[in-house]
Amino acid sequence: MARRVVIAGGSGFLGTALAAHLAARGDAVVVLSRTPPKARPGLTHAHWDARSLGAWRTSIDGADALVNLTGRSVDCIKTPDHRDEILRSRVESTLVLGEAIRAASRPPRVWVQMSTAHAYGDPPEAVCDESSAFGEGLAPFIAREWESALDRASEGIPEMRRVVVRTSFVIDRAGGALPRLERVVRMGLGGRVGHGRQGMSWLHIADMNAIFLRAIDNDQMSGAYIASSPHPVSQSEFMRQLRRSLRVPIGLPAPAWLVRFGAPVLMRTDPDLAIYGRYVRPRRLLEEGFAFQFPTLIPALQNLYSPSSQPEHTRA
Repeated sequence: MARRVVIAGGSGFLGTALAAHLAARGDAVVVLSRTPPKARPGLTHAHWDARSLGAWRTSIDGADALVNLTGRSVDCIKTPDHRDEILRSRVESTLVLGEAIRAASRPPRVWVQMSTAHAYGDPPEAVCDESSAFGEGLAPFIAREWESALDRASEGIPEMRRVVVRTSFVIDRAGGALPRLERVVRMGLGGRVGHGRQGMSWLHIADMNAIFLRAIDNDQMSGAYIASSPHPVSQSEFMRQLRRSLRVPIGLPAPAWLVRFGAPVLMRTDPDLAIYGRYVRPRRLLEEGFAFQFPTLIPALQNLYSPSSQPEHTRA
């Protein structure tokens, strides 16, 4: 049955892929964003600033599902201004969506809310699942505030199901961090960072889309879920397999001190994104029988880098 799905923050990497996936199955998709997405059948656009009510709120009324992916990228130097914007972009967008839902005569059946697997911090060896404690630091603090904003925004709407998706590193050649890592590998610099044992919890874009669709369609799915492959790997293993996929035989290692100097200067990003990591396991999805198309890394990279591969959001 065709559905009407509103994607807030739908012009970014994940939103573009999901919108195309939904439209391909016949759903009507409304993208809320500052910049219009690429035109395609089944997609309409409503402008919003992610902070205030406007004409966009009419798209919420009567929608079958709302998916909120809004948030400033964390792939940046963490200046005080950037930290503030990372937090506010997530919390304020969530709260204003709640205002629109409470004003609707027919609220969406389900609100699918993006969160982050970085909520669990950067434990060096522990494998975290949904029952694990949140960590400490900026990312766990933002995750707490983000998910708390959803609780406040959806208060008093008992008929609306809520699903929180704590997402790990989504891999696709069309966007996200993988193209940047690919460039690093082709420069011969894609080796071990620091000790290399820090966790890289990853997820193929096809499985990310499937998890979103399951959250929209499955009335039994509720609460917080980790969206990540069941088989995380170390940073050194991830880069080794990426080098193999790109047929680059050498990847120079980088000590942590060098990354702390080079990442802000050369890559304009936070060195901690490479130096630290986490191992997470999607316990709830596995217990509920979700079948990953790409549960392990080697087939996932082979799929993305095969000669016939295309960006996921361009596939039929």
